[in-house]
Amino acid sequence: MRNIAIIPARSGSKGLKNKNIRLLNGKPLISYTIEAAQKSGLFDEIFVSTDSIEYAKIAQEFGASVPFLRNKELATDNISSWDVVKDALLNYKKLGKEFDTVALLQPTSPLRKHYDIINGYDQMRRKNANAVVAVCEVDHSPLWCNTLPEDESLQNFIKEELIKSPRQLLPKYYRINGALYIVKTNYLMSTENIYSEKCFALVMAKENSIDIDDEMDFIIAEALMRSNLN
Repeated sequence: MRNIAIIPARSGSKGLKNKNIRLLNGKPLISYTIEAAQKSGLFDEIFVSTDSIEYAKIAQEFGASVPFLRNKELATDNISSWDVVKDALLNYKKLGKEFDTVALLQPTSPLRKHYDIINGYDQMRRKNANAVVAVCEVDHSPLWCNTLPEDESLQNFIKEELIKSPRQLLPKYYRINGALYIVKTNYLMSTENIYSEKCFALVMAKENSIDIDDEMDFIIAEALMRSNLN
């Protein structure tokens, strides 16, 4: 089975400038994802999809492949990661390289470990899955969440039967953490929705699941890296 890891890293992040190559604990953010993919030992190709020559050089310094740059049309805010992945697979096919699975690894998940990737592929084999997507337990139950009216009244904000329920008795909820998506390539190229038949979850630890989007996330990630939690 031939596997490719695709790490999408376009330039021009609106939230944090050059977020994907910003130094985190002394190394470019993207390097942690490249190294996790390398350490897993699962990939025939580790490809960084970027529209930036600067990003490409940094990715190559850490051992990733960048045989072509992403088209500018695919480097805008309204393009999904799956559009980028499908385009990359088609470009690799033109180069004579085809793959059985693709792992989408977001560079904004630097605390994802190599064993998380290995566990994802193990889950795919166990379940004979078309797709495996990483999730983690949510910090706060959505049962304690609601919208607010214009007058900000909390009347009926929480269902009456939940008011006296101990937190420990509430059902566990999970969220997609963005750290890992593994999909069979034939399935991916034939669907617009991977969350259907034979798509399964990989439950990851919360401390491995941080998704860096703003300055506070950077601070938390650095703190976790320096602690015994990660």
